Amino acid sequence: MRGVEQIPWLYDAICALAERRGLGRWRRWLTDGARGRTLDLGCGTGRSLPLFPAGVRAIGLDPALDSLQRARRRAPATALVCGSAEALPFRAGVFDTVVSGLALCSVPDPARGLAEVRRVLRADGTLRALEHVRSTRPWKARVQDWIQPAWTRCAGGCHPNRETERIVEAAGFVIEAEGRRAEADMRRFAARPGGRGAVGTMRP
Repeated sequence: MRGVEQIPWLYDAICALAERRGLGRWRRWLTDGARGRTLDLGCGTGRSLPLFPAGVRAIGLDPALDSLQRARRRAPATALVCGSAEALPFRAGVFDTVVSGLALCSVPDPARGLAEVRRVLRADGTLRALEHVRSTRPWKARVQDWIQPAWTRCAGGCHPNRETERIVEAAGFVIEAEGRRAEADMRRFAARPGGRGAVGTMRP
C-alpha cells in the first residue's frame, strides 16, 4: 500500500506546515552540525538538502524514486541514490556525518540500518537525528501501540511507537548531551560510535 511518505506533494505539504509550527528550527539544527562528506539518510523529497552549510559534500539516499525526483528539483547539484538503509551502497568509513530527519521511524529493520550507518561512518564520525518517538506518557504510548499497524500501512512504513534513542544506543552509539532536546514526542540528538561522548539528560 502506498503511504503518505510515498506521495511527495502530500508529504511536502505536511512537512511545510510542521516546519512553520517549529519543526523548521529542528531541521536547521540537524543540518547545521553536518561536516565533510555527509549522507542524508532517507532524504525523501530533499527538504534538508539545501540547508547544509558550505563545504558539506552531501549525498541523499531514499528508497522512493518519486521522492528522489522531487529532491532533484530541490537540490539539482546534489548526488542522489535510490537505496535502503539496511544495505547502504557505500564503502566502509566514507562519511564524516550521517543525518536522518524523520526517517529512522520508517526503516523496516532499524537495527540492521543502524549497523550499516556505523559501517559507513568514520571512526570519529557523527550520526545526527531528528525523530518522533514512543511517548513517555503511558496512556499515549498505549494509543501509539494500538494504532501502529494501521498507521504504518497508511504512512508508508512509519512506526509512531518506535523507541529510536534506545535502538540507537543498542546499535553501539553513544548519544551526546550537547544539543540533545526533547519536546513532547519529538527528539533531536547527535551520537557517535561507541566509546565517544557521554549520555546526557535531555533538556526541554
